[in-house]
Amino acid sequence: MVQGDDVKAKLLLVSGVLAILWSSAQAQTQPPASTPAPKLWPVEAFAELPLVQGPVLSPDGLRFAARFAINGELRLVIANIEAGPNRYRSIGVGENDVNWLRWVNDEWLIAGIGAEDMMMGMPWYVSRVASLKADGSKINMLAGKVAAQSADDVIWIARDGSPRILLSYQTSVFTSDGGFWPRVDEVNVATGKLKTAVGSRTDVFSWYADASGAVRMGVGYDDARRTSRLLYRDGAGDSFRTIDRADRRKDESLVVPLLFTADPGKAIASDDRDGTSALYELDLATLQLGKKIFDVPGFDLGAIEEDSAGTGLAGVYYTADAPSVRWFDPTLATIQADIDKAVGDRRARIISTSRDRSRMIVHVGRADQPGAYYYYDTAVGVMSLLSKVSNSFGVGTRLSPVKTVHYKARDGLDIAAVLTLPAGREAKSLPLILMPHGGPFARDAEEWDWWVQFLANRGYAVLQPNYRGSSGYGTAFAEKGEGQWGLAMQDDLNDAVDWAVKEGIADAKRVCIVGASYGGYAAMRAAERDGAKFRCAVSYAGVSDLAAMMRYDGRFLNHGTRKDWMKQQAPDFAAVSPINHAAQFSTPILLMHGKKDRRVQVGQSREMAEKLKAAGKQEGRDYVYVEQPLADHFFSRQADRLDFLQRLEAFLKEHNPA
Repeated sequence: MVQGDDVKAKLLLVSGVLAILWSSAQAQTQPPASTPAPKLWPVEAFAELPLVQGPVLSPDGLRFAARFAINGELRLVIANIEAGPNRYRSIGVGENDVNWLRWVNDEWLIAGIGAEDMMMGMPWYVSRVASLKADGSKINMLAGKVAAQSADDVIWIARDGSPRILLSYQTSVFTSDGGFWPRVDEVNVATGKLKTAVGSRTDVFSWYADASGAVRMGVGYDDARRTSRLLYRDGAGDSFRTIDRADRRKDESLVVPLLFTADPGKAIASDDRDGTSALYELDLATLQLGKKIFDVPGFDLGAIEEDSAGTGLAGVYYTADAPSVRWFDPTLATIQADIDKAVGDRRARIISTSRDRSRMIVHVGRADQPGAYYYYDTAVGVMSLLSKVSNSFGVGTRLSPVKTVHYKARDGLDIAAVLTLPAGREAKSLPLILMPHGGPFARDAEEWDWWVQFLANRGYAVLQPNYRGSSGYGTAFAEKGEGQWGLAMQDDLNDAVDWAVKEGIADAKRVCIVGASYGGYAAMRAAERDGAKFRCAVSYAGVSDLAAMMRYDGRFLNHGTRKDWMKQQAPDFAAVSPINHAAQFSTPILLMHGKKDRRVQVGQSREMAEKLKAAGKQEGRDYVYVEQPLADHFFSRQADRLDFLQRLEAFLKEHNPA
């Protein structure tokens, strides 16, 4: 059993001066004059951590919390908006991840904390919820003395101002113990006291509550049999009953509500029956989908935003060419329209609101500028600058232009890609960086990307294909990636290069591939399979050995399902794992990996380098391996970002100078 005290001990309350938080002048949201990008920005500007990440407002809208970059390290900050620059608390999180932040009431905030701990001689990722008093005077690790591995699933927060939540968590890491399956407790975040709401049930790992705090539904999954079941009850005083079952081996699935409405027999759910995900009304008695509420033809939907009561839709997020939102709340829809008019050709996103929607934090930026966060009090009618995202790039600075393009793969499949062109250069015969995204069930869109803008600033065109198997484009497009890791998915990348050359944008003799995670895998695979097409390859935190990745994933819950999925994506692990084909690498490759990567083990790159050496490849000429001792999977440290960009720039200058 994992104790929470070790995690809590890493949370150190400190104080200091945070000069970047406040601007002495209240900046307006009128579009600033465009500033031409200089010929060459310093690499340090692109390596900067975002000054602010994920700000969330308290229910009254008078405080906010966010992750801040201070001296190149991420810290958690809680600030009083109206009291000026000295009324804030800065909290160091050490090597912990701060995965999310949510306010419980105006005095208490909760944070999802993740850290790696040793269990049974192996590193395990452990999650917790910490509650923090807004004035910084107290921190509680919730269920810290009884929780096991997973303990950060908050399924409900009280809306009456009381400091209560419902927390779903494990009390054992052993499947033979009943506590392996999460229980649900009502937790007082101010005192840390626990009260059982629902006990553990075999195979049930996910619980769902309605707006009143009644646990209404549970999803059970038997990994050995690959079968699911849906437990349901009408109210807190009723017994759970199984109302639906599904066999994953037959591609069956359960319809699980996204939101329980004010009508106890109705809910809102998502379904992809028309090819892409859409929102529908759901009858809980019959489990039949009713009226379609909203969809975006050609694109899947993202998360929903609940109304203030928690029983209705305020909005839904989605990504077409760029991140977007559809507001159902008329007040937010009007505010969004007004802000859109005010910011001109920039994009405005309402990031967080007070409970009554009268105060909010808005991000304003573009794909070619990191932008800034603004505080908007509707009673005053003016947006004031809360913080820039970048210290180096002002709110009016624009770097390299970004747009969405489409090309045809060799089998005729239409593929969207994000193209970034170096500012001030003609889009003709440019050196090209092909940058496949990670995931691979993910996608790129028109939004600020520090890697991409750095490369474009150095004179490269950057092309980011949303190859088959990417998310966001519907079920059929995602399924086209099944069985195609390193095969047709790799062909899609090559076809993107051919398109750019045919359009006259890229010079066919000056192309490199750069990627991270799955993108790093694709870069390795390209160096091994298609070396003649690329002058060089760069892999950050890439996967080289699919079988080893599966062995590592074996310690996680529902490994059987994960293995089934991987076998669908790559039926023959050995054939498409670059580590098994080191002798075939035919273009220089830079391999970089963080030693503290918790997503992809550092051995994936370390052992790839060893195999290349054993195959007779010369270090420094055929490959370069760099292991960053303190880096994780997500570049959480500014020093690691800087080191990566400097090595990337030097490698590209040697093998594909712009």
